Amino acid sequence: MKFSVVAIAGLLSSALAHPELLSRSEIQRRTAISKRCEASAANFNRRRMAKRWAGAGNTTYTIQTEAPYYNSIQNDTCVLTPTVTGGPYIWPRSQTLRQDMSENQAGVPLWMDIGVLDVNTCEPLPNVLVNLWHCNATGSYSSFTGLSPNTPFEELLEQLGISIEDLMSGNVSLSTDNTTFLRGQWPTNADGIMEMKTTFPGFYVERAIHIHAQVYTDWTLHDNGTVSSGNVVATGQLFFEEALSAQIMALEPYASHTQIERTTNDVDDIFAASSDGWNPAFSIVPADGVDVANGMIGYITLGVDPTADGSGGGQMGPPASG
Repeated sequence: MKFSVVAIAGLLSSALAHPELLSRSEIQRRTAISKRCEASAANFNRRRMAKRWAGAGNTTYTIQTEAPYYNSIQNDTCVLTPTVTGGPYIWPRSQTLRQDMSENQAGVPLWMDIGVLDVNTCEPLPNVLVNLWHCNATGSYSSFTGLSPNTPFEELLEQLGISIEDLMSGNVSLSTDNTTFLRGQWPTNADGIMEMKTTFPGFYVERAIHIHAQVYTDWTLHDNGTVSSGNVVATGQLFFEEALSAQIMALEPYASHTQIERTTNDVDDIFAASSDGWNPAFSIVPADGVDVANGMIGYITLGVDPTADGSGGGQMGPPASG
């Protein structure tokens, strides 16, 4: 099983979720950084894998498993593309500070162990805010539950009478409600690690199974736990190996989503843009040491350039409010 320091490189260049394709020179640049940070990544990953994973520093859940999980760790490191956009279903006013964002959503429990490295120094990055959001087992995003996950986005906008220009301007919102499930954020600790509980995502039209991620430096929060200000240094998507996705999608409630065919990684453009030279997928172990269907722990490490200018925020629609 491959454990990688992954770039959040599957970026959205428009509201239609078309990827920003990387040039050969950009891929070569990231590969060089990957090689340079390889030793530091190995040490970072080994420390995380060697501990007994018991939700350390997390009061919202407890997992007991034996460690280490891997006999060897592969350490390909990637650099993050500067922020472009978080896509149409980012909604900062629903992204709150918490370590359990599952809100009892049906599906297989997933505990994410996310490390963040500074690609300039190859050292762990403490106190950066990692913001995460994804759809539920049948493809719906919280705050957008009134939108069909089975309708292609371009067709959906046409039905709503909304243009791409209006959506990109931030003057028009697609949000339909105030639900907050499967959205959350938490800062990395002194060792550059954050942990988050969620529920394994399902799928929606024309996209492989994924989790959106955003990394903030110099962040502050409103009293309600949403972001007041911050510098977004990376925005992108994290994935799962295809064999795991197929296994989980055969379980309920995922299996009940039969209205559309699931898009696999090999035909997802954003996955392809994310995986040229590195692995954008979580490394997974069963939480009980036996069966991932009972719950799983996903490890991934993000390479971040904290000096990147993320003043644009990487988001569409209105910002969070207090």
